[in-house]
Amino acid sequence: MTAAHVVERAAADGPSAPRQPRGLGWLYVVGGLVGLAGSFALIVEKFEKLANPGYVPTCSISPIISCGSVMDSAQAAVLGFPNPLIGVAAFPVVVTTGVALLVGFRPPRWFWLGMQVGTTLAVGFIHWLVVQSLYEIGALCPYCMVVWAVTIPLFWYTTLHNLAAGNFGGGRSVGVALARFHSTVLVLWYLVIVVLILVRFWDYWSSLL
Repeated sequence: MTAAHVVERAAADGPSAPRQPRGLGWLYVVGGLVGLAGSFALIVEKFEKLANPGYVPTCSISPIISCGSVMDSAQAAVLGFPNPLIGVAAFPVVVTTGVALLVGFRPPRWFWLGMQVGTTLAVGFIHWLVVQSLYEIGALCPYCMVVWAVTIPLFWYTTLHNLAAGNFGGGRSVGVALARFHSTVLVLWYLVIVVLILVRFWDYWSSLL
C-alpha cells in the first residue's frame, strides 16, 4: 500500500478507526536511509577536506558538479557547523519513526504535528539551499541533491497524511483531493527544480552535447 493510498483510506475512516500508515512507514525507512547516506557521505568528504586542504571530493567532477565549491561556501554551515550534521541527526529519527509505524506504533496527534514541523523546516531549508546553489554559489553538489530528492516526498506525504487524518483540526477532504494527484504534484515539483538547473547552467550542459 502506497503512502497516498494510506492517506485516502485514513480520510475515509472515522477517528475511532485509525489505520496504520504503512506506506508512509516504508517511505520514512527508505527515504531516511537514503538521506542519511547522503548526509554521511558529505560529512566524510568535509572531514577529509578539513584534514587535507588540497583534497578534491569524490563528488567534484566538473566546475558545475562540484561538492568542493559548495562545501567551501558560507551557506554550507548556516548554523556554524556543517549542514550535513543536521541530516545525520535528523534522518535516524525519520528511520526510527518509519520502523515504529511498520511494527504497529500509532503516534498521537502531537507526534504527527512534530513530524510536520520537522519536515516543513527541512523542505524550506533545502529549497533555500537550491536557490543558493544555483544563483549564489554557482555549483551543484550531488550528495546534497540526494538529500533534496528525499526531503521533498518526506514533507509531501507527511502533509497529506496529516490533512487526511484531520491532525490540523480541519476537514479531511482536502487531503483526499490532493492524494488523488499525489504523484502528479511530486513529478511537477521535481520537474521545476530540474528545469531551473538546466536553465541556470545551460551553457555548461550545451557544451557537453
